[in-house]
Amino acid sequence: MEDNLEQMPLYRKGREILDLVRRIADLIDDDDKQLSWIKGLMMEDAYILTAKIANAEGGDLYDIRMENAAIIRKAGNSLKLYIHSLREHDFQHTDYYEMVRDKVDEYRLLFIDWLAGFDKSNYIIDRWGLFNPTGISPFDEIDDTDDNFNPDWMDDFLNDDDD
Repeated sequence: MEDNLEQMPLYRKGREILDLVRRIADLIDDDDKQLSWIKGLMMEDAYILTAKIANAEGGDLYDIRMENAAIIRKAGNSLKLYIHSLREHDFQHTDYYEMVRDKVDEYRLLFIDWLAGFDKSNYIIDRWGLFNPTGISPFDEIDDTDDNFNPDWMDDFLNDDDD
């Protein structure tokens, strides 16, 4: 799967952003508690851009993919906003951070294309109602005639007598 990820433009752009954020983070003095805290947040959000792509691609279910997409969106938006915190705490290299914002905008456009490719027919009903395909309600009944879904899988797993 990793080879497939490396071929994805979205994943590659996420790696570019991570590398850039890492270089900027290296300029932050760890003795400055406020900037060091911001640095940690920036790095976490930069890692999310690739980690959640891997999660979404591995799961392949619409609802799981959308959940990961929402986390990615939040991380991308946060990455664009850290420039304000860096300026507020007198970080001397905020001009470099403008490059991160530009890369995140490029990432966002690739993200939109990636979302458009999600298979809306491959889902499990999200009972919270956030990540269902259009027309699917969290109150819909489960079609237990589907060979791919066993609503009693946990009971079957826990009561496995093969041990």
